[in-house]
Amino acid sequence: MKWIDGRSRLAPLSAPNNATCDISDIMNLTLHPDFLDHSTSRRHFLAAVGAAALAPSVLTAAVSPATSEKERKIVPTGPASKYTPKIWAAFVRRKGDYGIRWPGAVYDGEAARRDYTQQIAAAEKELGLKITLRPEPIFSAAEAEAWLAEAKATQADGLLVVLLDRQEHAWPTATKAADSKIPTVIFAPLGAAFTTNTAPLAQREGVFLSSALDFTEARYGLKMLRAAAKLREMRYLVIQGAQRRDSQVAHFGTRLRHLPASSFLDEYNRTPLTDEIKSMASGYLRSARSIKGATKDDLLNGIKSYVVARNILEREEGDGITMDCLGALGKTKVSLPCIAWSKMLDHGIPAACEADIGAALTHALVQLLFDRPGFQQDPVAETARQCLIGAHCSCPTRLAGFDQKPERYEIIHHHGNRDAVPRALWRVGQRVTIADVMIGKEVKGGAPNAEPKPQLVIGTGAVVDNLSVPPHGGCVVSVMVKLDTQPDLLSYPGFHQLFFYGDFKKELLAYCRLFGVEPVVA
Repeated sequence: MKWIDGRSRLAPLSAPNNATCDISDIMNLTLHPDFLDHSTSRRHFLAAVGAAALAPSVLTAAVSPATSEKERKIVPTGPASKYTPKIWAAFVRRKGDYGIRWPGAVYDGEAARRDYTQQIAAAEKELGLKITLRPEPIFSAAEAEAWLAEAKATQADGLLVVLLDRQEHAWPTATKAADSKIPTVIFAPLGAAFTTNTAPLAQREGVFLSSALDFTEARYGLKMLRAAAKLREMRYLVIQGAQRRDSQVAHFGTRLRHLPASSFLDEYNRTPLTDEIKSMASGYLRSARSIKGATKDDLLNGIKSYVVARNILEREEGDGITMDCLGALGKTKVSLPCIAWSKMLDHGIPAACEADIGAALTHALVQLLFDRPGFQQDPVAETARQCLIGAHCSCPTRLAGFDQKPERYEIIHHHGNRDAVPRALWRVGQRVTIADVMIGKEVKGGAPNAEPKPQLVIGTGAVVDNLSVPPHGGCVVSVMVKLDTQPDLLSYPGFHQLFFYGDFKKELLAYCRLFGVEPVVA
């Protein structure tokens, strides 16, 4: 375990400064007095963070920082967590045998219907949807009209149209669904479409069209319908300013509950340093790759900020949280919420820095669509290597997914030389996607005196480096990405974009078309 700040904060009894050792040797190490306070002994420190957690058998197990025996896990309590999106689904075909016309007598439509019914039911369960599947296929244009009228009357969040035919009323029914203004997913398996059928709907706003051999893309279509419904129902807490009020985000419908900045400080001051906080801090300590600069109190105060945010989120029934971090806490000794937001994101709670509503929406969207957290960052151009650097001091560790192992990380100071921050080490060569929802004044080229159409910056690339800060200046999590395109890096669009694992350009473009967002591919 290496403490890399120019002097040894944790070193073997006989080792020189900056010595390196395996984490399993920690019981043979002494703690530098700067990591403790001047009145704390090694015995008292071990007791404070949970001596049992520092046993060699636990240390060698690479325990996740999000896991603690005494931790009460955060439970979503906002309106989105209680809302079940309503999807209306139907198969479409003519009655009788297919005959000579496509898909032809070779196609077993009943077997296909049974297979897709099972897959629809599985998606309903896995995605937490309520899918109302028409008992019989739509056999005529009149039946299509009646079905769509009923879907509108029940305020369906989306439609799923599965075409088991290419003839007669099949594609006209798909077109009527698109005309309904209800977000529509159309699935045309092999045999149900020529390009002459798909072309008229291919670029239609409000439509996602999958012409494929299997149901995978259609399932993603259902996931997009779910994401939009959840985003509309979501309540985001915005801790900023001095007033309590409620508002709503245009186009997306997301609810905002603004809370005074003082509410966080008040909650922090009345929150005791509990055994749960100490246990969570010890989890970070025992699984960190190294520690640089941060003290025991920094770590405990940071975890206390997480508990404070959790209490506020649950009491206010929020689905996500953001705060004017520097404005609210920058001049206080209270820990900035960098580690708190990192832990929130690891648990699947959208947590955005600096009261940035566009970033808040992007966090939620990425989590809902791709089941993983994103890293909100400040973009920095690296013109010599033609790369984009994402720099910030709050980064999740479960970058590969909420159900995946966390990445290796270090505990270091915030770039303000304060607080404890987990610096996740991104995998070099890992494919990543860049996303940034831009709303309001951020949108370029909008019509005057009109609410501008939201935009979504979309980019892809690969990680090439994790920069060390220092010797460089700026935010301590600095991830360098080589983009697939060759944009003007000095004027890269957006700010506070999210980097996240995976290559999802195609999927984000589909979301933009389905829900009327203008894509900005960069």
